[in-house]
Amino acid sequence: MVIALWVLAALLAGALLTAVLAVRRQQGDLTRAQARIEQLEADLTTALRPRPAATATERAVARVVRGVSKVRERGLSGLLQSSIEDLQAWAASEEQEIRSMADSDGRVTLLFSDIEDSTPLNERLGDDTWVRVLAAHDSLVRARVDKYRGQVVKTSGDGFMVAFRDAEAACRAAVGIQRDLRRTLDPMLRVVAPVKVRIGIHTGTVISRDGDYFGRNVAMAARVGALATGGEVLVTNAVHESLDDDATVTLVEMGEVELKGLPGEHLVWRVLTQ
Repeated sequence: MVIALWVLAALLAGALLTAVLAVRRQQGDLTRAQARIEQLEADLTTALRPRPAATATERAVARVVRGVSKVRERGLSGLLQSSIEDLQAWAASEEQEIRSMADSDGRVTLLFSDIEDSTPLNERLGDDTWVRVLAAHDSLVRARVDKYRGQVVKTSGDGFMVAFRDAEAACRAAVGIQRDLRRTLDPMLRVVAPVKVRIGIHTGTVISRDGDYFGRNVAMAARVGALATGGEVLVTNAVHESLDDDATVTLVEMGEVELKGLPGEHLVWRVLTQ
């Protein structure tokens, strides 16, 4: 009787082990399939995205088309106001050409990110470990930026400034970064406590010089990033308005806030990352 029970227990243990291994294989297959789907979606988004106007003639044609649309939507007074704004943007672009990341309207979507509480974390871990944490963080962020065709403008310690050609790509990259950080098994990103990153995104016209971006809209993106908490992605209303109706990101209105150095109040949205 005892031998029979031992045999039965061994059989059950073997069956359980086989089931566990099968579940793990299926989980691995599912993870790889999900990654493949995300890559295909990113490639499709890039392929369908219209090429920005490359010559003065193409830009002029694009402005005429936009002008006709604005007359229909806003009337002549709306066109006049937008033309004044366009003239200001053209003057800025004549001073310094916007690089290839700008769309046909001369707008760039900027993403700012940094590690929450990085200074005290550095103090706790020490410089040697902190350098390895930054290297792991750098690799994770750049992988998502590359996937959505972003361009790292510059880095500063634990912070990134990244340019995208459209708002949806920036938002999806940010969501991917937050998900990767939550799911990572990299010990350097889980030492003491999981590393948390705050992200802010804004869309607008900028001035480009020597590989860097300048202007009020750069400051806006940086301020929104500073407003976020670890694990959070905040965007401006300009980003919300730039998203297509079928965009695969979800935004929740957070209300109007004051941003340091920028007059007035500004509507901010939170991107759902779950």
